[in-house]
Amino acid sequence: MRVKTGIVRRKRHNKIKKMAKGFRGHRRRSVRGAKEGILHALKHSYVNRKQKKRTMRRLWITRINAGLKARGHSYRDFIHNLTASPLELDRKVLSKIAMHDPSTFDTIVDKVMNK
Repeated sequence: MRVKTGIVRRKRHNKIKKMAKGFRGHRRRSVRGAKEGILHALKHSYVNRKQKKRTMRRLWITRINAGLKARGHSYRDFIHNLTASPLELDRKVLSKIAMHDPSTFDTIVDKVMNK
C-alpha cells in the first residue's frame, strides 16, 4: 500500500519555516533555503554562546582592573591575594560591586591586600 507524505511533509516544512522567521529572501520563503539558513544560524548561535562566556569574563576583569588601578593596586596581585584569602568572590560579583558600590569594593580591596 502506498503511503503519501502530505501531512507529515507539510508539518515538517511548517516547522522549518517557523524556525526561519525573520530571515530574508529565499531563506524564509523556500524550504530548501530555510533549512540551510537554520543550519548556519544554529551553528553560529552555538559558537556565540561559548564566545559570550569569554567576552563577559574579559569585561569583568577590565572593570575590576579599572577599580583597582584607581586605588593603586594591580589586578594580578589582587587576584593572587584573593585566592589566598578566605573570601570567595568571583569576578562577576567583584565587577558588579566595583561599579555599583565603590565603598564596599574599597573594604574588600583593603581586606584582601592587607591580609
